[in-house]
Amino acid sequence: MAAVTSLGHVGLYVRDIERSKAFYRDILGLKISDENPKTGSTFMTAKSRLEEHHELLLVPGREDGKVVQQISFRCASLADVKEFYRMFLEHNVPIVRTVSHGNAVGVYFKDPDDNQVEVYWQTGVDWPQPFGKPVDLTASDEEIIANLT
Repeated sequence: MAAVTSLGHVGLYVRDIERSKAFYRDILGLKISDENPKTGSTFMTAKSRLEEHHELLLVPGREDGKVVQQISFRCASLADVKEFYRMFLEHNVPIVRTVSHGNAVGVYFKDPDDNQVEVYWQTGVDWPQPFGKPVDLTASDEEIIANLT
């Protein structure tokens, strides 16, 4: 049976991206692993990019009542992600998208309170973020891995 192994990362909407980056960098000691100059989104980690690309994603655009951008849980294998995908379909869980981030393959879905949640498998590939392309989780593992980026 598929299971998550740990909390992977959390995305937060923030009011002031520069203030938030400074807080998490200067006070908590996180490092910036990637940034999106178009959107201002910032990926931050306490580890190396390859070990954990990001544990925190800061996204500009916080509004009243809109705090959590996403909650992401790590899986041990691609097979687990694929099993979750099948289970979500079977139980009519709303799927937002299935995606390769190059460094991860995941399924984004909605929980009962309409929060965006992701289960993902880390591929071991160091790939700049943000990156996302659709992935067919009904394809073979070999096909998925061959088309990560």
